[in-house]
Amino acid sequence: MTAKRVPSRRSTRSVTLAEVAAHAGVSAQTVSRAIRQPSLVSEATVERVLASIRATGYVPNLAASHLASNRSNAIAVLIPTVSASVFADMVQGLDQAVSPGGYHLLIGTTGYRLDREEEVLRAFLGRRPDGIVLAGTVHTEASRELLAAARIPVIETWELAQDPVDSVVGFSNHDAMSALMDHVCGLGYRRPVLAGQFPPGDVRALRRRAAFEGGMARRVPEAPRRVFEMAGESSSLAIGADLFERVRREAPDADLVMFTSDAFAAGAILSANRQGVRVPHDLGITGFGGYDLGAHVSPQLTTVSVPSAAIGERAGHALIERIGANGRTGEPVTIDVGYTLVPGESVARRQG
Repeated sequence: MTAKRVPSRRSTRSVTLAEVAAHAGVSAQTVSRAIRQPSLVSEATVERVLASIRATGYVPNLAASHLASNRSNAIAVLIPTVSASVFADMVQGLDQAVSPGGYHLLIGTTGYRLDREEEVLRAFLGRRPDGIVLAGTVHTEASRELLAAARIPVIETWELAQDPVDSVVGFSNHDAMSALMDHVCGLGYRRPVLAGQFPPGDVRALRRRAAFEGGMARRVPEAPRRVFEMAGESSSLAIGADLFERVRREAPDADLVMFTSDAFAAGAILSANRQGVRVPHDLGITGFGGYDLGAHVSPQLTTVSVPSAAIGERAGHALIERIGANGRTGEPVTIDVGYTLVPGESVARRQG
């Protein structure tokens, strides 16, 4: 029986910069420059160093580098969930904006909970990011104190704020929902209901709800203000179908269901098609968000399109400006990316 070989201390430790230099036939200082300032080294030398890094499996000690430069080249991003495509699009846009500058993303999720945001924020600040991007503009007092004490650029997104921590890139959820209300009421809908999820920490959904209720009071004050809520935090077709069933049972006189998410609205349309409910003849349906799937269901969804990727991209550029070449040089900004009302076939002008 052959004895199992026990790896030596040398075979399990990290490869050093000096070993990479020896493999490449250059000095350790040249290796360091090739990694951090390749423009100061000839192209041929950079290629030789990179080949030696691949051959030796060398991983730079970023912690030591960060201590020396006071930079981590990391951007912390806090989003409610990774399951929603709008946040995935935002993160993609953010990454495309900051990665050319050598920055990498640390991504954390909050589950629409302000206490969870505070917990993740505290953990990320311990890693000394160069900047922070937050999905939302409402935070605990402790979170705001942490952000102020960190003295790094902060970009809040997805909503506009009257009292921002630093900079803001977003739009007015209230105005967007109000515009959708005006559109459907202008088509003759008089008994709309709102359906979705309204977690206490999802201020954006709560502002859409406030806009719905305000629009009802303004446009159809004689109608009841009915809101159907489903517990949970994730948007899905199944939840939309369940909400649709509830509305059909509990509000049979409703002429329109306004969903807080395109995913919910698409699930409702699919459920209606299975049951022979004619949309929009029997019941109108609207969504919110401008998800790709809204354009592919039949009938095509009426919704509000939000530039998710642009929110991330513009937040990234604003963050780079705030960080600056030698510290925090840019001024705080407020950027309204706006929204677009997208009329579809899921609503139609009502007769009478």
